[in-house]
Amino acid sequence: MFRNILVHIPSERSVRPVIDVAVALTIARRSHLDAVAIGYESRSAVGMIVEGGAAAGAVMVAEQDRAQERANAAIAMFEIEAKLAKIAYGTRTFATIPADAGRIISALARLYDMTIVLQPESSKASYDNEIPQQILFNSGGPMLMVPYIHKGPLDAQHVGIAWDGSRLAARAWRDAMPFLMGAKAVTVIAANEEAGETSSDHLVAHLGRRGIAARVQRLTADRGAVQGAILSVAAESNMGLLVMGGYGHSRLQERILGGVTRSMFDSMTVPVLMSH
Repeated sequence: MFRNILVHIPSERSVRPVIDVAVALTIARRSHLDAVAIGYESRSAVGMIVEGGAAAGAVMVAEQDRAQERANAAIAMFEIEAKLAKIAYGTRTFATIPADAGRIISALARLYDMTIVLQPESSKASYDNEIPQQILFNSGGPMLMVPYIHKGPLDAQHVGIAWDGSRLAARAWRDAMPFLMGAKAVTVIAANEEAGETSSDHLVAHLGRRGIAARVQRLTADRGAVQGAILSVAAESNMGLLVMGGYGHSRLQERILGGVTRSMFDSMTVPVLMSH
């Protein structure tokens, strides 16, 4: 039901897209919304403290204070909107080195029904860009990623489900059930589909038993063009939300985004609910 929502408020990037979506969704769902902002401590300052010395310690304290101030400034912008909206909310800020930020916020996100994040923006270097991937793979729950060009609340009247019959796609549509139940239209987008027990037609039948009338739109695309084809369907059909599995693989104990997921991170034009 999304009654307990977390939103990550960037401290180095625009906060408006995630605040607008999170606050409006909280009002619509009569939910409780917690916001968290992270101030990132400079890696160079951390390196100085390792070398020791009173001067290095003073630099480290000053850097922690600056990082905390950035987090506080970001959360203050959220609080203005939360108070105006008269929603039930809580806030949390902390300062930490970038290497620890993802681990901390992912652990926090495990307590919530859904976490809202801002799409990374490769043209603007920021540690905030690394948070969505960490939450996707480590939180254990659905992540709603809002495009950095997004304006206004979430429009979930028409929801698209990117379906390939995989476990992750199945996890995603189940996690998105509150949105699917409230949508006026649901489209199952099947790319390069092959017949089988997990076909899009079977998914539509299962959704129908839950009272969700869905249709199928099939498409054929080269492997490297699947993400673009899905976004084209979303734009042509005026979808306000996409639902998909978040794919990745391990490389030397580091989680790497899969091809379509990486492309969606880079060039999404509509909010996407992802599950891993």
